[in-house]
Amino acid sequence: MPQLIFKGITVDKVKKISAPLVQELADLCNCETDNFILEIIHSSYIFNQEEVPGFPFIEVKWFDRGQEIQDQFAKIMTNYIHSQGIPEVEIAFTVFLESAYYLNGKNFE
Repeated sequence: MPQLIFKGITVDKVKKISAPLVQELADLCNCETDNFILEIIHSSYIFNQEEVPGFPFIEVKWFDRGQEIQDQFAKIMTNYIHSQGIPEVEIAFTVFLESAYYLNGKNFE
């Protein structure tokens, strides 16, 4: 169920890395690749009355897997983004509580 939300990164660049990225992350998280959701947010970024390119930012929404796995997850994602010629990327994790996450009306706890 990790949800990866990309901002400031083109659809084409995410498509190029999507299959191997998700496979490596699934292996790390010990889950299936179909548990992952990749979403690309199309936004306009404004600075000083001008439209400017967005800064690469990825938000990961998931259940807590511990600091070690989170650090490895961030490193894997960073390496794939760098492989697309993007020199910097920020990644932020939002942790869902299993008791507050529902599928068809039933929580995951």
